[in-house]
Amino acid sequence: MDNRTDQDVVDVLTAQHQQISTLIEQIRGDHDDKQQLFNELVRLLAVHESAEEEVVHPAAKRAAFGVEDMVKTRLGEENRAKQHLADLYDMGVEHPEFAARFARFADAVADHAAHEEAEEFTMLRKQFSETQLQRMAESVRFAESVAPTRPHPRAGESAVANVLVGPPFALFDRIRDALRDRGEDTHA
Repeated sequence: MDNRTDQDVVDVLTAQHQQISTLIEQIRGDHDDKQQLFNELVRLLAVHESAEEEVVHPAAKRAAFGVEDMVKTRLGEENRAKQHLADLYDMGVEHPEFAARFARFADAVADHAAHEEAEEFTMLRKQFSETQLQRMAESVRFAESVAPTRPHPRAGESAVANVLVGPPFALFDRIRDALRDRGEDTHA
């Protein structure tokens, strides 16, 4: 049994929420590789949120009457998180204010994930068949494979914005990641 293909979209996203939570706790700790952990968190959050905006939120809006406000609230939270993450990235993990700002960001991310899991993910499980949820998981994985690896808050939070500007940003981000990783390898 291939667990990856048997997972539905809720399983995939919930597992990513747990990865995000684990990374946040590691970054809050005293680690020599804090910058590397933060880079991993930035990448995971950027692709995760892009995929949700392209696949999950539109599906939720189509699935049930009256969820537009819930989805709009989640999108607003995600856009604010992108801005805060971009600010933290620009600030750097060594900045004296990083820990305090990161703590506020981490609390907002945890609150956002809890709302998604309790509201949106629960609604998805009620409205879609297991097969549909597994197909959504495949769509999420594909969206993540071509998503930007950095937050781009000015790009917007809609599926259309992600489809139009996501691929060029993704290409740029992935080149930047490769150069950064190459630089880290030469300093190791």
